[in-house]
Amino acid sequence: MKNIRTVPDLWKKQIFNVWAFPVSVLVLYIILFTIAPDKALLSLESSGKTLLNILVPLCCVFILMFVLNLFVKPSHIVKLLGKGTTIRGLGLTILAGIISMGPIFIWYGLLRELREKGVKNSLLAVFLGNRAIKPFLLPVLISYFGWRYTLILTLFMILGALATGLCISIAAEK
Repeated sequence: MKNIRTVPDLWKKQIFNVWAFPVSVLVLYIILFTIAPDKALLSLESSGKTLLNILVPLCCVFILMFVLNLFVKPSHIVKLLGKGTTIRGLGLTILAGIISMGPIFIWYGLLRELREKGVKNSLLAVFLGNRAIKPFLLPVLISYFGWRYTLILTLFMILGALATGLCISIAAEK
């Protein structure tokens, strides 16, 4: 007879998965506070600063996810970014990758959600690859290296992201 998991068993596993990391960090801080309180305090202060730095982008992504779920139907997303993607959908993906801001791990939840709605892995790779292009840094890049270098570098970065997307597409088929 197969081992059938009940709903409470699944909830226990999910609760464990959610709380395992925070509880582990708390235990480590308690141990560190007993061994070296000054270093623990310094570490806690650094962690707090990091949390404050990612709070705004994290909130923006959650708001974007909320608005996306509220107004955009999965069929629209799949139509633009799903099977048989158009040039328009590819251009949208490139643009979205370029203008996206904040730490990359903040975007993983949204990208997973888009993937579950039918967006192809190749487009997710294109989005991630184009995050390397930062519009607000382009003036600095131009001032150091000139227009020509900046334009060529940006084009090659876009082409590199497209090539990565193609490789992911080929690998996903196998």
